[in-house]
Amino acid sequence: MSSSTAASGLSTLTASAPLSLCEREPHVPADRLVAEMVPPPRFDAVRFATYIPDPKQPSQTEAVGVLEDFAAGLGGAHAAGGARRGLFGFGKGRSRAAKAPAGPRGVYLDGGYGVGKTHLLASLWHATPAEPALKAFGTFVELTNLVGALGFQKTVETLSGHRLLCIDEFELDDPGDTVLVSTLLGRLVDNGVALAATSNTLPGKLGEGRFAAADFLREIQGLSAHFRTLRIDGEDYRHRGLPEAPAPYSDEQVTKAAYATPDASLDDFPHLLEHLAKVHPSRYGALTDGLSAVCLTGVRPVPDQSTALRLVVLADRLYDREVPVLASGLPFDRLFSEEMLNGGYRKKYFRAISRLTALARDAKGLVESR
Repeated sequence: MSSSTAASGLSTLTASAPLSLCEREPHVPADRLVAEMVPPPRFDAVRFATYIPDPKQPSQTEAVGVLEDFAAGLGGAHAAGGARRGLFGFGKGRSRAAKAPAGPRGVYLDGGYGVGKTHLLASLWHATPAEPALKAFGTFVELTNLVGALGFQKTVETLSGHRLLCIDEFELDDPGDTVLVSTLLGRLVDNGVALAATSNTLPGKLGEGRFAAADFLREIQGLSAHFRTLRIDGEDYRHRGLPEAPAPYSDEQVTKAAYATPDASLDDFPHLLEHLAKVHPSRYGALTDGLSAVCLTGVRPVPDQSTALRLVVLADRLYDREVPVLASGLPFDRLFSEEMLNGGYRKKYFRAISRLTALARDAKGLVESR
């Protein structure tokens, strides 16, 4: 039980006590990492038809049309020919030397946070005419975790039978991982896999604008010819025409809501930050399994950049799974210091603020309905 529970005088309600993220240390087997390479729950139902372009941004409408055509072009036989592979091996009759046809085999969605890049990327996955087992969708971090779990060659073999690999939030701020994934993508392209990606901006480049296409194409080097860039302009849709985020609630309100909400978790924010340091970020999705809401008391600024980056990953997983976040303390737009917001990871921090704010809106009913 969290310290905030006892402080609120609710320690006698142990039979209905909420869950705690700090008490979870999940183990994620490699086969789950592969099976979960699909669009996250928040994007289960998205399609190109459900993407609402901003009428002031024609690039958004144009991107939908280009991606629809790209998906349609991925129908039929695998680009490199041959039979489908098993999970960890090559199918019969499939040559390791098979090459993809000439021409772009990838699209890169270039735009600021909140313009709907992930919506479009997931829509592309859904629209591609192939069974789910022949399509993969994951973040850059999830892809590097897969390589860590399976090894490089097994990852190549596992994904080479796919029609499409979608990579959300391609990380350009870790040179080692960038080289690793670029090499992996080169092998997959050689084996006929189509690619689609979004990315973050390199540290030190954020002052030059919100768009990262030049950085992305330079970092993937020899793969750049395989990508067509689609620039998507616009404002953060999560706040377009919406009311301001709700102000933080009191500790008592958050605690009562946690006790009244089945399958909610309740944790003291500083303790949660400490716990995240003990759990690999690849397990943050599993950390949230089965939760209907996350309730946090005592939200305060994160103390350092390592902690802040872990919190960004947790915010992404909560957003993907549509888990409302109810909090007391400081509002989410004060989580990160001015130095952080002006530094190399600025884009990540603003994305986390945007997503946590959206989840805070989703959590309003937990208090207002009581």
